[in-house]
Amino acid sequence: MKTSLTFGSWLTRGVAVAALVLAAVLQMTGAADASSHGGNVNGRAARVVDVMTFNIHHGAGASGLVDLERVAEVVRDSGADVVGLQEVDRHYSARSGWVDQATALADLLGYEVVFGANIDRDPPAAGQPRIQYGTAILSRYPIVDWSNTWLSRSPNQEQRGLLEAEIDVRGTRLTVLNTHLAASSQTDRIAQTAEIAAAVDPRKPTVLVGDLNALPDAPEIATLNGVLTDAWTASGRGDGLTYPVDVPKSRIDYIYTTRSAKPMRTRVLTAASDASDHLPVVSRLLVKDRSGQ
Repeated sequence: MKTSLTFGSWLTRGVAVAALVLAAVLQMTGAADASSHGGNVNGRAARVVDVMTFNIHHGAGASGLVDLERVAEVVRDSGADVVGLQEVDRHYSARSGWVDQATALADLLGYEVVFGANIDRDPPAAGQPRIQYGTAILSRYPIVDWSNTWLSRSPNQEQRGLLEAEIDVRGTRLTVLNTHLAASSQTDRIAQTAEIAAAVDPRKPTVLVGDLNALPDAPEIATLNGVLTDAWTASGRGDGLTYPVDVPKSRIDYIYTTRSAKPMRTRVLTAASDASDHLPVVSRLLVKDRSGQ
């Protein structure tokens, strides 16, 4: 028996089908009830957070000129909520005007900041600040706890560290780890990535950012791939090259996540080529509350 449909019934059916398709797409992307202002996914609180990793080369661009306002502009234009910085001077030397760069950038952006001193020397004179160099985490949201742990190093290698911050993203906790691995020793990098992998709690929403000084096929990167998701592999397009800034040939700057911090879109900011000797990487993450995992 054949039946005929009126225009109204066709329209009703079309709207229903469109609604079902939209719901399915939103569910697949994990964004059904999540937005930058919060929501929930499968009954769990979720937040969208833009995270950046940026080796700032103590604020010196390709010309060698130190300009922290230029670095702040890159962050500001990207819309990043949380930023892991490497190669940050803190009263380090005349090359950066003895400035506390971590605090200066936080002031320029209106963000909170913590700093991990991996080089920590006595001041040049009594009463002056200590000479420090390391990593920093900037955050639009409150930093409720933090620590810096030194990683293994060979006797002739520069000290490296793992800076950790616990950030309250509108009621959802995100653990942010920031590191800068050994530049000239793969042996050290292998040991350092093993320590980092052991420090990650896979049950927590966690993001690891950093200049890892290793290519994607290196064994030290395989260590991290065993416990974390490479945001570029999951949601980036192209080769993701970040260094050197004039003609990028290597992907050595990474963003990694646990399962409850899902990368949705990851990109290299090629327009930032005059701010440092590295290009920054930004990933938009859907961060789910750790409860109910």
